[in-house]
Amino acid sequence: MTFEELKAALFVRSNFGMKLGLDRMREALRLLGDPHRGYPVLHVAGTNGKGSTCAFAEASLRAAGLRTGLYTSPHLVHFCERIRIGGTAISEERAAGLFEEIVRRVPWALDAGGLTFFELATAMAFLEFTRREIEVAVVEVGLGGRLDATNVVEPTACAIAALGLDHVQWLGPTLADVAAEKAGILKQGVPAVSAGQGQEAAAVLEFRAREMEIPLWRPGRDYRFESRTDRDFCYQGPSGFCVRPRGPLALLGSYQRANAALCCALLEAAASRGLRVAEHDVAEGLVHARWHARLEAVARDPLVLVDGAHNGHAARALSRSLPEILRGRALHLVVAAMEDKDHASLLRPLVPLARTIHFCSVNSPRAADPRALAAASGRTDAQVHPSTAAALEAGRAAAGREGVVLCCGSLYLAGEVGAALAKRAPAFMPSERL
Repeated sequence: MTFEELKAALFVRSNFGMKLGLDRMREALRLLGDPHRGYPVLHVAGTNGKGSTCAFAEASLRAAGLRTGLYTSPHLVHFCERIRIGGTAISEERAAGLFEEIVRRVPWALDAGGLTFFELATAMAFLEFTRREIEVAVVEVGLGGRLDATNVVEPTACAIAALGLDHVQWLGPTLADVAAEKAGILKQGVPAVSAGQGQEAAAVLEFRAREMEIPLWRPGRDYRFESRTDRDFCYQGPSGFCVRPRGPLALLGSYQRANAALCCALLEAAASRGLRVAEHDVAEGLVHARWHARLEAVARDPLVLVDGAHNGHAARALSRSLPEILRGRALHLVVAAMEDKDHASLLRPLVPLARTIHFCSVNSPRAADPRALAAASGRTDAQVHPSTAAALEAGRAAAGREGVVLCCGSLYLAGEVGAALAKRAPAFMPSERL
């Protein structure tokens, strides 16, 4: 099977929609020899920050000399980004071979009632982790937690990043509903850590942890970190785990301090269960982690930043980080979003900060009409463009050499911005539907 054949067979599975439940996934993995077992797993859920937390953790584990597997979603440019061994994405040939093996060993995988896009991708990751004999896996939850395809793992430790309202049609309309779904990754005997949460979400997580009879470490109460950006980052955990990086965090944005601290807590909890990782490994990982589209500078003169903020919670965190970066310079927004998002909540914290706003649509069946985004912004001077490249060009022209262009609203936008800056066509990679 070629990678083009894989795309044709795999991405069409997105059209089958989401099928909640873990029975199919467990049966498929049984037929594959249960490749999700045999190595420690760190399982990370959350609305915002879980990808960055995973990146910090995986880099720290590599610094400890461990052979790592990393599974995240979605991809920015290429599907193979989702599955990484030792920090490197698998090849197209490897991906095609994994998919072909799953289809051969799980005869019903591509039936009408078979595996979804995300279930197939998750099975590919677990199979690759076993084939490559990794020593530890960092696994990001796709959506929710309780019924997510990744929730078949038996983790060494779990983390829940910051929670906000997103995917409400699946997870429920309140923070308590969202927290209940995310809390589904908590398991008896498995220590868990949490980022700072709103009162409503925190109460749900605490209740679930008590039901599971497990500790749930929270910032301020169980672990502490330096959140002020004018001071060096440091972390102090409940067992005496102390992390003081020699240098700034690798990922920009004041909100990354909470994600770095969550990573430290997760690795401290995992170390308490025998995972071989020390404070100095974590300190090194925090300053060397790489994670695209998180306030990432992708061009200069003018400065162009891309960020994956795609909901109100993430946009508010992003807006709080901007004054330190802008330092009085004018902000010019380039925005694309998915149609199933709350556009008003996404735009509300950012629009007042922008001198000009440029809306576009990414190449995805879920993309929002940029005219609808412009209407939601409330700005009569908002501009609508036919493509990401056109919006970016207009934003850079408006910024001149002194302004700052910020591209946000969707992780998929980041890939198209990179292609536009490189003056190449975006890689054709179909986008999954939920």
